Amino acid sequence: MNNIEAKARIEELRKTLEYHAKKYYDEDKPEISDFEYDMMMNELKNLEKEFPELIDKESLTQKVGGHVKEGFKEVKHEVPLQSLQDVFSYEELRDFDERVKKQLKDGGKNLKYVVETKIDGLSMAIEYKDGKFVRAATRGNGLIGEDVTNNAKTIKSIPLELTEPVTITVRGEVFIGSKEFEKLNEEREVLGQTLFANARNAAAGSLRQLDSKITATRPLDIYIFNVQKLENNQFNSHYEQLKYLDKLGFNVNPVKILCNNIDEAINAITKIGDDREKLSFGIDGAVIKVDNLDYREELGTTFKTPRWAIAYKYPPEQKETLLKDIVCQVGRTGAITPMAILDPVKVAGSTISKTTLHNEDFIKEKDLRIGDRVIIQKAGDVIPEVVESVKSKRTGEEKEFVMPRVCPVCGAPTIREDGEAVTRCTGIECSAKALRNIVHFASKEGMEIDGLGYSIIEQLIDKKLISNIADIYNLKLEDIASLKKNGKKFAQNLIDAIEKSKNNDLFKLITGLGIRHIGAKSAKNLSRKFRTMDNLMNASIEELSIQNDVGEITAKSIYEFFHEEQSIDLINKLKSAGVNMESLEEESSDNRFEGQTFVLTGALSKYSRDEASDIIEKLGGKTSSSVSKKTSYVLAGEDAGSKLTKAQSLGVTVITEEEFEEMIK
Repeated sequence: MNNIEAKARIEELRKTLEYHAKKYYDEDKPEISDFEYDMMMNELKNLEKEFPELIDKESLTQKVGGHVKEGFKEVKHEVPLQSLQDVFSYEELRDFDERVKKQLKDGGKNLKYVVETKIDGLSMAIEYKDGKFVRAATRGNGLIGEDVTNNAKTIKSIPLELTEPVTITVRGEVFIGSKEFEKLNEEREVLGQTLFANARNAAAGSLRQLDSKITATRPLDIYIFNVQKLENNQFNSHYEQLKYLDKLGFNVNPVKILCNNIDEAINAITKIGDDREKLSFGIDGAVIKVDNLDYREELGTTFKTPRWAIAYKYPPEQKETLLKDIVCQVGRTGAITPMAILDPVKVAGSTISKTTLHNEDFIKEKDLRIGDRVIIQKAGDVIPEVVESVKSKRTGEEKEFVMPRVCPVCGAPTIREDGEAVTRCTGIECSAKALRNIVHFASKEGMEIDGLGYSIIEQLIDKKLISNIADIYNLKLEDIASLKKNGKKFAQNLIDAIEKSKNNDLFKLITGLGIRHIGAKSAKNLSRKFRTMDNLMNASIEELSIQNDVGEITAKSIYEFFHEEQSIDLINKLKSAGVNMESLEEESSDNRFEGQTFVLTGALSKYSRDEASDIIEKLGGKTSSSVSKKTSYVLAGEDAGSKLTKAQSLGVTVITEEEFEEMIK
């Protein structure tokens, strides 16, 4: 490669790495695996080594990624929070050992290493004055981080007061344990929230919340792995410092192995790699550190990395095995996920017998068939994946996979809508979807059953007290009381809330049923138009399409829902339980706002936004969240912002609250 080619490739790599570093460090939304990022960074380092005249101080090889997020105060780190140089082979670890010995005046006569797990989380510095917690800050770019003091106080494993009145700054890694991460994503799935890509992103995103109440709901933990600064430091050993931190009350990295030489260090790294599936937290490698603190001082640091430590990244391991079958699992949202059933094979320390194939498109893109020999990969601690099929070993006996047309759990029809990769079960009584369906039904947007939240519903299902929505109305006082110690009062309150929900307006029931594409606003319009559940259930697609906010896809979704056997069965059960099936809203023939669209902006003094929207819709109008040329009126309250400005620029009529009141008299 000549100088011109090298320059072009270096610029390309820097641009790509900057993009992915921003996604990883600043947005906590990576788009590529750590291994892919590491390989690009390694290529860039090697090119810059070969062509040193092309090194730029702005290159990510020369600085730490990450910036201070808007909304946080900046904290200047008294001792920089540096990153580590990554290596990918034992040979490179031995090279590191040789460099260290050459740089030390005595040749490393007393050289020992400490090997620790490299925890996959977000680095943070915590300051204590006279033994009391003072401040916490993220690494940021290594020199300046974000003040996350209030958020750090919500992490139970961070002591607010130490066992001794010392003034100290420590560094640790904030993370979410493997089981806790699975539980967190499971709950987010049921609540219809976006899933976290991995535990590292979940931890980073949780710590960097502007609202510490959100952080407090996340299962964050921390392991301390370094003393940044210690007043009256009497230690000359990193390992002894770690033991002292434990004595002070810190949650110290549990994997710390003192090694007498590089061979022992490599053996320790190998053992960590072999045992890493037994760990309760995710790791993305192992760290080797010089133990002697005087040696560390002598070795010094570069701008970005210390010369006395290095990180070993476990290489991705690939194995060939047999794809015995493809079976489908139904998630709590009804999403049907194909799973590969494999001949068990050990990959990167774990025995893999099954893994996700994501969706129908993934299987087609990889051209996977039942009976194929396939290559499995597991890089670090990520979920094992099928890389490819070994087409040269096909015998002709392999079978193509077809997504099921009916749910493998309940037998209801499945659906894959245009523009979606996911195939879903349509059955409302499907046991696989029970938790999700019941949580939504009881939510504030649905039937608003106060006290019937996620954890209570989960317990009721686990104890087999309910298995579908209708079972809520069969619950007895003693069933609920058994969930809590001294739970009789709670049980009575919940029974009262369940009873009260029977008298809800029809639109609350329609919302609670969770029909695809139907939210609270559409449910209100359907309730006003059809007046009774029977009318709605008997409506044709054409009749449904007449509604202002009901398009062809939505009309078809409603029609198919109410013609599904499980839905009819559920409605009949709810009727028998005494749940109201009629609109309680007074029927209006006043459609003065028919064909008109309103946009609401700013704070209204006499109505809430919902109340004003309700009035407009009762009078035949529509409300929208955005201003366009088709907008009829913008109702502007106090402190109206950009929507008012846009309305004025487009010549849309702007009305005050008083003018609105005149219009609705």
